[in-house]
Amino acid sequence: MAGAGTRAASLILAVIMACTLLFGCSAPEIKGGVSMIETGYSLKSYTSSDVLLTGEFFENAFNKEIDYLLSLDNDRLLCNFRKNGGVDWKGVEPYNGWENSLIGGHTMGHYLTALAQAYTSELASNSQKKAVGEKLGQIIDGLAECQRDSGFLWGATVENFGNLEFQFDNVEQGKSNLFTEAWVPWYTMHKIFEGLISSYELAGNETALDIAKRLGDWVCERTSRWDESTQRTVLSIEYGGMNDCMYDLYRVTGEKKYAEAAHAFDEEPLFELIRTDGANVLNNRHANTTIPKIIGALKRYIVLGDCEEYLETAEIFWQMVVDHHTYPTGGNSEWEHFGEDDVLNRERTNCNCETCNVYNMLKLTKDLYMLTGDVKYADYYEQAFINHIMASQNPETGMTTYFQAMATGYFRTFSTPEDSFWCCTGTGMENFTKLGDGIYFSEGNRLFVNMYIESRLEASEYGLILTQSKTVPLTDTAELSLKLESDCELTVSLRIPYWAKGDLEIAVNGEAVAYTENGGYADITRTWHSQDKITVRIPLGLRASNLQDGINTVSFSYGPVLLAADLGNESMSTTYTGMSVLIPESSVVESDTITLSEGITPAMVKSDPDSYFVKGEGLEFSFTGSNDGLVFKPYYSLYNTRYGIFWRLLAADNG
Repeated sequence: MAGAGTRAASLILAVIMACTLLFGCSAPEIKGGVSMIETGYSLKSYTSSDVLLTGEFFENAFNKEIDYLLSLDNDRLLCNFRKNGGVDWKGVEPYNGWENSLIGGHTMGHYLTALAQAYTSELASNSQKKAVGEKLGQIIDGLAECQRDSGFLWGATVENFGNLEFQFDNVEQGKSNLFTEAWVPWYTMHKIFEGLISSYELAGNETALDIAKRLGDWVCERTSRWDESTQRTVLSIEYGGMNDCMYDLYRVTGEKKYAEAAHAFDEEPLFELIRTDGANVLNNRHANTTIPKIIGALKRYIVLGDCEEYLETAEIFWQMVVDHHTYPTGGNSEWEHFGEDDVLNRERTNCNCETCNVYNMLKLTKDLYMLTGDVKYADYYEQAFINHIMASQNPETGMTTYFQAMATGYFRTFSTPEDSFWCCTGTGMENFTKLGDGIYFSEGNRLFVNMYIESRLEASEYGLILTQSKTVPLTDTAELSLKLESDCELTVSLRIPYWAKGDLEIAVNGEAVAYTENGGYADITRTWHSQDKITVRIPLGLRASNLQDGINTVSFSYGPVLLAADLGNESMSTTYTGMSVLIPESSVVESDTITLSEGITPAMVKSDPDSYFVKGEGLEFSFTGSNDGLVFKPYYSLYNTRYGIFWRLLAADNG
């Protein structure tokens, strides 16, 4: 055994040396012998374990997700894991859809993360936490029973039980037929790892960490056998964020072999290409393949503190996506792929904006924000959270979207409880069990408020409970009440939104106060007392935004909320695309052109949209610049109707 261990160590060293030659960044200098690795974040994030969202929308969204998670049957989720583990599979069958295929088991990773997040969420009742905790424990114990002596753990369909690892063998040979050879097995493995690590970190399940370490050992052994050619072949096929999760495993264990294995998944040729910051670098790249690779690169920088070019890679990539490939929802892509830079109008179809892309962009955005404190990341996080994530769940059923159509006249389609299990079903489970993320952060004696959403923050290091009432833009004023254990000197940094129509007006206990503008924040530094109240008035109004390749193709927003015209629910027929993904079949709109009334030009509407809308109840706006009778509402609210986000404005004399 000692000889085998020495040979394995030598092989790992060999692959790391190969990585050094293949990639521009050297093999990581690893610290060892510690139980937890300190990360390089500048800011601390308050998560859903610290933050309670108090509005009805979020309470419903969370409860619908919990109901769905608890409705799923343990035995059916574990079925293929048990078959592959050689244990009793209880005579049941796996769920239909993607789970009964070569990508089966990917849902398990998301499911574990969602359960762990729900277990720690302030939104969860005691009974929900008990039920979720019990289910998480049962699933983890079931997985432990299924794990092979080699450490291998697998939940996909396997035809030949004599070779459980055939998908990984095929990927190393460049074989990737989704039906017969391999359906992105490393992608699935990444999800399983993340679920196990989340179960340990959030819910304290030690068995989950034991499983992850043994599975990590299997990864170390597998990657140690790659030569340069094999490595290139493997990295040419979607592998999720295997570098991300293996750096995470190193972070929670301190065992250097996991960071060494992670480095085998760092795709430096891609990173170097992105750093050239050239035109159309992302054209034709599969978006949800690419984003996790960059998250993994950034994770190396966060965990190891070396390879600063990986931070640069992530910053440049993020800017590319946001500036050249992002719709006003915060979503990106058409049929899962990036197009040419700034070509968004021409690519508006019924298959835009995969939800997994936004999930991953928010992960990347949060990490970049916590490293840099740059307010642009907070701006994007708010945009994508409100206008895509909030729109991705059916509030009646709890089911979630895959695509969100950007072409006018379509509607959103949602997963089914037992027959979909798309990738976006899994990320949807996570999205609605971590509500509360992204709102509050801190650095030393500075507390950041990034979104104006009804919520309650418990910041124990300050002895503070901050309650935020009223939600902007339902009102133009946010109120923040402080409850302190003792007087506290603190800088409260209130984000100055990019969508504000004027200067913020801030009062403390009813008296106007001056503030310091600091990096996109309004800073108020003082000694705070319990029962102090901050009132923030943010001037609101409508904004019109062009698509880059559609000079008069515009969308409208009110504050942070994207609006869309309600086009009714006529003939909501659906069809399928790709791997059994449900999409709207057709549009009911022949043209998305609005011919403006006499004397009104597109330039007039774009420069002063407030003059061409009448505000009704809540966030409902009637367009008065034409005779079309269009009524605009928050896009996220139009879950059961056809909608139109984008409209081409045309002057009457050009009609």
